[in-house]
Amino acid sequence: MTAAVDALIVGAGPAGSAAAILLARAGWSVALVEKERFPRRKVCGECVAPSNLPLLDSLGVGAGFEDAAGPPLRRVAFMHAGRVVEADMPAPTDERGRWGRALGRETLDTLLLGQARAAGAEVLQPWSVQAIDGGPGDWHCRIRSTDSDRASVVHARATIDAHGSWEALPSERRASRRTPRASDLFAFKANFRDAALAEGTLPVLGFRGGYGGMVVADGGTTTVACCIRRDRLEACRAASPGLRAGESIEALLVRECRGVREALQGAVRIGRWLAAGPLQPGVRVDAGAGPLRIGNAAGEAHPIIGEGMSMALQSAWLLCSELIAAGRPDGSTTGDASQRRAAQRYVAQWRRQFEPRLLFAAAFARLAMHPAPSAALVGLSRTWPGMLTVGARIKTPLKPARPPAART
Repeated sequence: MTAAVDALIVGAGPAGSAAAILLARAGWSVALVEKERFPRRKVCGECVAPSNLPLLDSLGVGAGFEDAAGPPLRRVAFMHAGRVVEADMPAPTDERGRWGRALGRETLDTLLLGQARAAGAEVLQPWSVQAIDGGPGDWHCRIRSTDSDRASVVHARATIDAHGSWEALPSERRASRRTPRASDLFAFKANFRDAALAEGTLPVLGFRGGYGGMVVADGGTTTVACCIRRDRLEACRAASPGLRAGESIEALLVRECRGVREALQGAVRIGRWLAAGPLQPGVRVDAGAGPLRIGNAAGEAHPIIGEGMSMALQSAWLLCSELIAAGRPDGSTTGDASQRRAAQRYVAQWRRQFEPRLLFAAAFARLAMHPAPSAALVGLSRTWPGMLTVGARIKTPLKPARPPAART
């Protein structure tokens, strides 16, 4: 195990692995720490928007994604109670005319992690971070194997926080505890085979106290996912005694949403429902003296518009572009002053790229979770179907022509 590296990255999801690939290719020594074994299923979303396909190509996993992903997503729908409204997705802007597609995280994460290894990153898996001390230019990270007594300290000039939605770095765990609230959102996801959802359609679900979505992903598997308020979840479980939380959610969706009921009639669930939460939508990125943040560690949108994958991949690209442009990792260019300047530029770009998406997602989520606004959305969508694609149109995707390169 390497005792000193230019960058230590916490978390090997799409954001962390993408950052490891980009930095390792630019000549940085990289340690990528991941506490879970791959492949593994996650509650996180599976849809990859067309704006991210050039990024996947540049990261070296584009062909693998094309081979494994589900059918092109050409239509969007809004389902509420007994009503369904559909509209065409915006035309592709990718130069190859490609549409968005869905791919299970167990496959996508494994593709990206393999590419990180191939680029030269040292992958420490399954290992977890126990403590992070120091500051930009001189970090000390204590890590421990999750399946043995092995422990080590890694010295890093830069530390990048790419952990998932439901975790925190050791220094943040106490601060992250708070009193439970009725409005807390919990996420659920399950996969089904033999479902009747039309391929290429991406429905958004609205129901009292929650929202969700469905999609046909790789292997013809249909994914059903939703977020639900704590108070509605508790009422749902009380109304379905003897059922697990996920099973009670499935019963709720079938009962309250005609689109889900029709899609799952005759379908067979694959494995159990996954659950996680509570969600913490909002902005967490900053240019302070702490570890640099990407992915959900930097900020999280309500998953109703499927921005998670875009924010993961694109934030990694933004940060690594700034770090690499600051100079080669020779001990001086990755020091305190250099990192602070790179962090300031990154945070400014992050806010321009993602804050509008977070605001739109929050507004859409509030409407979808309440019966009256949801009914109004359905009525308005019937008159103006293009409204359903507003979320896709307001995005300001990155369109890199080539991977970021080290400055010579």
